[in-house]
Amino acid sequence: MPDSTLVPAVPATCSPSRAARELGLRRGEFDLAVHLGRIRTAPAEGGGGGRVVERAEIVRLLARHGFPSTLRERLRVVGTAEGAALMGIPAGRFTRLARLGLLVPVRFYLNRYRAVVWLYLAEELEQFATGAGNTCLLKGRMPETLRGQLAAGVDLRPRNWRGRHFGFLLRQAADPWARAAAAAAFLAPAEIEDVVRDPGERALLERLRPAPPAHGAPGSSFAHLAEHLMTAQDFDEVGWLRSDLAQAMREARTASAAPRTPARSPQAAERAPVRCAEAGPRLPARPSVTPGDRPARNRRAVAHTVVTAPPAPSQAPDARPEVPSAARGLRAWLFRASDRPAQGRPGYRARNRPSCTTETSSRPRTS
Repeated sequence: MPDSTLVPAVPATCSPSRAARELGLRRGEFDLAVHLGRIRTAPAEGGGGGRVVERAEIVRLLARHGFPSTLRERLRVVGTAEGAALMGIPAGRFTRLARLGLLVPVRFYLNRYRAVVWLYLAEELEQFATGAGNTCLLKGRMPETLRGQLAAGVDLRPRNWRGRHFGFLLRQAADPWARAAAAAAFLAPAEIEDVVRDPGERALLERLRPAPPAHGAPGSSFAHLAEHLMTAQDFDEVGWLRSDLAQAMREARTASAAPRTPARSPQAAERAPVRCAEAGPRLPARPSVTPGDRPARNRRAVAHTVVTAPPAPSQAPDARPEVPSAARGLRAWLFRASDRPAQGRPGYRARNRPSCTTETSSRPRTS
């Protein structure tokens, strides 16, 4: 009789990627099913925002009739052209219905022209097309109120997507602080700061804040677009999210307090000025030098040194007037250096004194 202890135990949970392979679904189909609540997940034991799928959920899905074909058909998404053909209406009317908020997108992506492409569930489009009260919207002239909204430039597709995504984040939230972070994910930082005044609580919300559904690199066009679409724009939508965040914060504070940043001890506060004083300048200040102390090799080396005006000679017959500034003193010293004869060739001047408009250089002929 074989020893039962040698038989490996089947884990009670598995990762989302493994669950997708066992269910025969592509990862995109699996993520969409989780987003719509058709596959239930649970928080990982280690925390950190990870999700796992229980073995009982996989068994439940595999036991359904026609799986996975039936689930894939319910997860099929279409764009504007395919959705209009599915509903039997022109693409222009389909876009107008979506802008009015009558057709709710479930996903979006950025095409190569950096335009937003919205995707819709084919199942929901079929249900809308077969609805008894939607015949006037699919055929004939639209009501005057709807045409007025279209003329005003209304577009509720981003807002409807945010509402659907907010519901998904609330279903995934494990505690009141995660629910508050889900509401804060759709607000601008200034709105969050106005509602949540405590810096420690704002830091916790920022750490728990869900990331936008972006697959591009940080800083890319898709990342910026996803962040823009994730932020509420309308005044009434912002007010609704602010009130929801305030209510969620009251519930989170009642459940547990936000972790605080440890305060500095008095000893550390007393030592801080001492360390700043000890740091000081690493290099001593360069003393000022005069051009006469040590001749430089070339004019460029002299130009990078800190100089002062050279002292005027007391009894020299050709004494120049005293220069008040360091820059003029440097220029006067350079002119004097050019007047000195070069070594080995008496009377030779390497460069004539430059004029006010041009700079010439001549070399005398030697006999």
